[in-house]
Amino acid sequence: MSTETRTSSSTDGESPIKPTDLRGILKYVPMFRGQTFIISVDGSVVAHEGFRNLLMDLAVFRSLNIRVVLVHGVGQQIRSLGEKRGVPILDAYGSGPTNEEVLQLAIESSGDVSTRILSQFTELGVSCAIPNAIRATERGIIRGEDFLFTGKVEKVDAPVLEDLLSAGITPLVSPVAANRSGQILRVNSDAIAAEIAAELKASKLIFLTSHPGLPVNGQSLLNVPAEDLRRTMADNPSAIPAELLSKVESSLSALAKGTPRAHILDGRIFGALLTEVFDKVGLGTMIHSNEYDQIRPARPSDLHSLYNLIRNAASSDAVRERSFESIQESLSDFFLYEIDGSLVACAALIPYPKENVAEVGSVFVQPFYQGRGVGLKMIHYAEREAFAKGFDKLFALSTQTFSFFREVCHFSEATLEDLPQARQEILLHSGRRSKILMKDLKSSGTPS
Repeated sequence: MSTETRTSSSTDGESPIKPTDLRGILKYVPMFRGQTFIISVDGSVVAHEGFRNLLMDLAVFRSLNIRVVLVHGVGQQIRSLGEKRGVPILDAYGSGPTNEEVLQLAIESSGDVSTRILSQFTELGVSCAIPNAIRATERGIIRGEDFLFTGKVEKVDAPVLEDLLSAGITPLVSPVAANRSGQILRVNSDAIAAEIAAELKASKLIFLTSHPGLPVNGQSLLNVPAEDLRRTMADNPSAIPAELLSKVESSLSALAKGTPRAHILDGRIFGALLTEVFDKVGLGTMIHSNEYDQIRPARPSDLHSLYNLIRNAASSDAVRERSFESIQESLSDFFLYEIDGSLVACAALIPYPKENVAEVGSVFVQPFYQGRGVGLKMIHYAEREAFAKGFDKLFALSTQTFSFFREVCHFSEATLEDLPQARQEILLHSGRRSKILMKDLKSSGTPS
């Protein structure tokens, strides 16, 4: 399982990186230009004093030609109105039954919030529109309980939304929608956002909440594969906070229909949205499909990034220093660990066919991802590749991570004479005094 946890989270109201760091942002512009993000913002975030800052972040997206659909909730607004008017609220979020009194509160709250967002977008110079692009249908009677005026999405009018986005207009979608007969229904905003993400083939579905990401069993997650989260939902749904269940269900639904990434983060933190999107670590929790992280062969387009990674590693003597030309010449030996398009780790599988052995070298994991199992995955990959190519043994030379190879990867210490003659000479001339570790692939087999 490749779930990653957060050791700490920011609670001081500011994101870990400055959203004005243009160098960090511009690096991602080619990756996201022209793509569609569905942003779902809770009513509690809309009510927060920093909401205008969030709209400014969305304005940044538009200026970078990232297409945005904004879906808003009204849960907190419904509760506030209900308290003022003495209307009991059993469910303010559109998942449980909605009676006529609560429906009227939802309609009024939706109008107020939509008007507020429209006004502030206009002030920021962002064109937006409120389309009737969602058609709802009644949820009906579930386990004997009539859900009355609670609805679910029946149809997303994708062409209408596409036309608006193509014209540079941000669609603003509220959590009330009409059915075929024109009856207004209360619909869960998380479910609306997920359906829109699937229909528009969005690259990201982002939930902005009043929670710092998604905790599972009390442990805040950095990222989690969708399959792992599905198993948790099936086996132990109580491990997930009740107030985030709707977002998890909607995330999984969107990913099952082709959306690659869903994010859950605290939208009240200044710069949180820009940090989540434009920083490789992010701020909240990302739920991803299986291709989110991968080990793959290096490509010519990776050459400069690979050289910089090895150069940084060599500066601390973690790996042997390599010239740009030597890396270029041996690029086909390298394989990379990539997370969401970012280079996280590298290694090379160097063949010595005369002796029928191979070396796994230039193994390095970016500091933030060390201790998260990435290095072990890289060694297992090298073992499988070496075994598949018919090599009898795999060896590694290490000055700093020999205990990792010995205790975690189950290599055994070897001697200089165990190395191919060519590699002996390189080691002797380097002066690095590396420890030699060897693994017999024929006897140990390969990791699954």
